[in-house]
Amino acid sequence: MNLFGILDVSGSALLAERQRAEIVTSNLANAETTHAADGGPYKRVHVVFGSHQMPHGFQATLASFTDRHTEGVRVDRVVEDSMAPIRRFEPGHPDADPEGYVSYPAINPVEEMVNLMGAARSYQLNASAVQSTKNMIQASIDILKS
Repeated sequence: MNLFGILDVSGSALLAERQRAEIVTSNLANAETTHAADGGPYKRVHVVFGSHQMPHGFQATLASFTDRHTEGVRVDRVVEDSMAPIRRFEPGHPDADPEGYVSYPAINPVEEMVNLMGAARSYQLNASAVQSTKNMIQASIDILKS
C-alpha cells in the first residue's frame, strides 16, 4: 500500500472512532433520562462498524492489485440496545407509572467508560499512524531534494 492510501484508511478510521465516541458520550449523558422524545426512557445505542471501498483517483492508476482492494472503516449503522429498562420504585417521581415504578435506561456507566476509553485509544493510534505516515512522506521529499 502506498503512503497516501495509508492516510485514507487511517482517516476513515479516525472519523468512525469519533462517531463512536460521540455515541458513547450520548449514552453516558442520558444514563438517568427517564423521559425521552418517544415518551419512554432513553434507549442505549451502539455503533456497528463496516468496511467500505476507498475512493479511487489518480493514485489508483499507479496502485498495485492489493491497493485497489483496500477498504476503509465507517459506521455502518447505529442500533438501539434491546435490553429492557431498569425499573425502580420511586412513587413521587413525575415519570412513575401507576404502580410507582420509574423506568430508567439500561446503561452501565462502567461499560460505557470502557467503550469510551477504547474509542479514544483507537483514535490516538490512528492519529499516530497518520503522523508517522506524514513523517515518511516528508522524509521522502527531503531525500528527493538532495
